[in-house]
Amino acid sequence: MDFLSMEVEEDKDFIRTIEWHMMDKTKFFPLSMLSSFSVRCALYPLTLIKTRLQVQKHNDMYNGMLDAYGKIYRYEGVSGLYRGFWISSVQIVSGVFYISTYEGVRHVLAQKNIDSRLRALAAGGCASLVGQTIIVPFDVMSQHLMMIGTVSKKGNVAFNPLGINNSPDRSKLAITAELTRRIFKMDGIKGFYRGYLASLLAYVPNSALWWGFYHFYQEELFKIIPPYVSHLLIQTVAGTLGGFTTTIITNPLDIVRARLQVQRIESMRMVFRDLWREEGLWMFSKGLSARLVQSATFSFSIILGYETIKRVSVNDEYREHIRW
Repeated sequence: MDFLSMEVEEDKDFIRTIEWHMMDKTKFFPLSMLSSFSVRCALYPLTLIKTRLQVQKHNDMYNGMLDAYGKIYRYEGVSGLYRGFWISSVQIVSGVFYISTYEGVRHVLAQKNIDSRLRALAAGGCASLVGQTIIVPFDVMSQHLMMIGTVSKKGNVAFNPLGINNSPDRSKLAITAELTRRIFKMDGIKGFYRGYLASLLAYVPNSALWWGFYHFYQEELFKIIPPYVSHLLIQTVAGTLGGFTTTIITNPLDIVRARLQVQRIESMRMVFRDLWREEGLWMFSKGLSARLVQSATFSFSIILGYETIKRVSVNDEYREHIRW
């Protein structure tokens, strides 16, 4: 009993959340960009599969996540799983702005003694607002590239609304340049922000809830898990649980965002109407399995990288108070 009491007292000396002012930014930013790129590279196939499942109608291309993976790999090869990746990878730049906004807002709110979960909720929403403003044009283009040339079960091209020449002898740069010209010719600059409002309605709550649930689950896990357990392990579990919870809540909004940007439907109301007519109540689970796998893997990987980098970047004066 005395030994356990000593362990609890000892654990109180450790810093559970490494704050913005505790880190060396010259280490944090480069490592953060490298970590973000690595995670996105590893998980991009799940993003592509999720998008194709959300955009298809009546399962006319795939019967689910595993079926989609098998068919894409069989008919399009590994490169098919990475369609649009090099455009999507620009997200590592928006990621710097995202995390800077998140940590900056948390720092400001911390000075006002606001509860950590509410700080995370508000900071996550603000960070997503900044990030989406930067990334939506690249998101629109990458999602078009993900879908171009996909083949239905009947063997015909299922998706290519802009009529892009996707022949194998054309380079990725040429296809992307043609896509850019077509979007600009049809809609001007606003074409690159198609679905911007839907993106904000999908991702701002998603980001706010994810960070809020992350801190909520983290605090609850710290209460019930013995103090000698790795803090980093607890944080990755909290991130994964937060990802699961948030994904289930926000899935319909993500489907609407994807369809607005890719199928060129005019309004969110029309997307909801079409989804209800096509899927009924199943609209709430459309693409959910792929998104849950993606979210859980992404959340685990991002928190593992994020919290590890914070520990590596922490200033020397705090280093002895950090537990791995």
